[in-house]
Amino acid sequence: MLEELKKTVYEANMRLKNEGLVVLTWGNASAFDAESGLVVIKPSGVDYATLSPGDMVVVDLEGNVVEGRYRPSSDTPTHVAVYRAFKGVGGVVHTHSPEATAWAQACREIPCYGTTHADCFHGAVPLARFLTEEEIAADYEGNTGKAIVERFAGFDPLERPGVLVSGHGPFTWGKTAMKAVDNAVSLEEIAKMARLTEELRAHVPGREVPAYVSEKHFLRKHGPGAYYGQA
Repeated sequence: MLEELKKTVYEANMRLKNEGLVVLTWGNASAFDAESGLVVIKPSGVDYATLSPGDMVVVDLEGNVVEGRYRPSSDTPTHVAVYRAFKGVGGVVHTHSPEATAWAQACREIPCYGTTHADCFHGAVPLARFLTEEEIAADYEGNTGKAIVERFAGFDPLERPGVLVSGHGPFTWGKTAMKAVDNAVSLEEIAKMARLTEELRAHVPGREVPAYVSEKHFLRKHGPGAYYGQA
């Protein structure tokens, strides 16, 4: 079942490892098949060194296992919450990459300090709130997804393809699993650049890039008249 998508999700997970965004088993990637309404996701806690396409787990949009010999990622309820809420999203990634996670642990959004950021995110990288004690006790991962969706009220999730969860780490998404990985790579670099910018401005008031500059950079890649890259 969904053998090609399993291969894609396997490759997306291996790319997270190869890009240096995960250590040990601290990460996962998934993909959504719109035709079947099913999700393929990495199994929980399986070493990347032994992982194979056949190990990927198929679940429905409630997180119930449809096919697979392993338990799905413990973050599955967060992934499926994103797929249910964000139309057009076909891939979700979660890592504990150090730069982005540091901003999440500091409970700070990442301001748009320059055009590199603006090329990837249409505004600041949002921060989702801490969960309550009751939410964690009842359904930690599912309520993490709920908090992400709640934070994106009024935003286009494909224009801001990622979030920092307070005290936890980053989630990114995209139209495909590989695009979600691209956005995870971009977010880590954006987080690093923002930290370095603030270090250099330690005694100078911070200033975000002018809105007209960030708007130009985002729209030239993602807007209706986009002209970056090849047609």
